[in-house]
Amino acid sequence: MTTTLRPSEPLQQNPDGTRSRRYQVCVNSRPVGRIRIGTHPVFGDAVARIMSLRIEEPDRRRGRGTVAALAAEEIARGWGCRRIEVTVPVEAEAEAEAEAEAEAEAEAGGAERRATGSGAPAGPAFRLATELGYVVRNYSMERTLGDCPPTLPAGSRGRPMTDAEFGPWSVRSEAEYARDWIERGVPETEARAKAAKDHAALLPDGRDSEDMILSVLEHEDTPVGTLWLAVRAEQAFVFDVEADAAHRGRGHGRSLMLLAEAQSIAAGKRAIGLNVFAGNTPAERLYASLGYGPRRYAMYKHLL
Repeated sequence: MTTTLRPSEPLQQNPDGTRSRRYQVCVNSRPVGRIRIGTHPVFGDAVARIMSLRIEEPDRRRGRGTVAALAAEEIARGWGCRRIEVTVPVEAEAEAEAEAEAEAEAEAGGAERRATGSGAPAGPAFRLATELGYVVRNYSMERTLGDCPPTLPAGSRGRPMTDAEFGPWSVRSEAEYARDWIERGVPETEARAKAAKDHAALLPDGRDSEDMILSVLEHEDTPVGTLWLAVRAEQAFVFDVEADAAHRGRGHGRSLMLLAEAQSIAAGKRAIGLNVFAGNTPAERLYASLGYGPRRYAMYKHLL
C-alpha cells in the first residue's frame, strides 16, 4: 500500500506573512488522515512547521503518521526550508485538541486556530518525532494555584523594578533569551531577531507595559534576583526569572517562583505557566519540585 499526501486546499498566504497548506493523508487514494504544514511566523520562510497531524483510529499503528511526516519534510524542502518544527501536546490534552480541531474545521471552514502539533497522544507522538530525528528544544509547564498566596522565606521580599534597573535588565534579558535559542540550534541572526521582536511586542511601554509585573527580589535588603510575570490572560505566565549569579545556590530561585505565585493569586489567576529550555537541569528540577507539570514539547529538526 502507498501512503501519499493530497492537497485539500490551495497554498494559503496568511495575514501574518506565513504560508500554509492542508493535505489529506491517503493510502491508495483512500483518505486516512490529515496534515497541515506551514512556515514560521517569527523565523520566516526558512523554517517549516507541522501544524497538525492526525491519522484516523482504524489506520493508526501502521506507519501512516511516519510516512506523512516524512512527506511533510519533502514539501518543506521544496519550499526552501532549512528546519522543521512541531509542537507535541501531553497525552491528557491531545485527544481534546484533536476533537476541537475537527469541530473548528467543520464550523469555521478551516479558520485559523492555534497550532498544536500532532493530534495523537503525546507518548506515541513524542516517540514518532524522536525516531524521525526531532529533538526537544523547550517545553511549557503549568501549575494550578490555590487560594492562599505562599509566604516568602524570612528576610526576603519582592518590590517593583525601578526605572534605573529596567534598562540594564531589559538588555541582559533579551541577550540571554537570544542565547538560549542559539544554543539550541537557531541561527544567531534568527535568534536575535526573535528576541528583539518578542521583547518589543510584550513590553511596548517598558516597565509600565499593561498586565506585566516586573519585580526585584531582595534578601536582607540586597537585590538577589528578578522576575517578569504576565497576568493578562486566563493564567499567569513567567516570562523571565533569574537569581543573580553572585547569589545562586541559596534558594532565591525558589523564592522568586513563590513570589510569582503570590502575585498571580493576587491578580485573580488560578494557574501559572512558564517555558523551560531543555538541558536547563537546575530550572527543570526546581519547577518539578514546585509541582509544575509539562504541557507541550517544542521539537525541531534540521533539513539536509
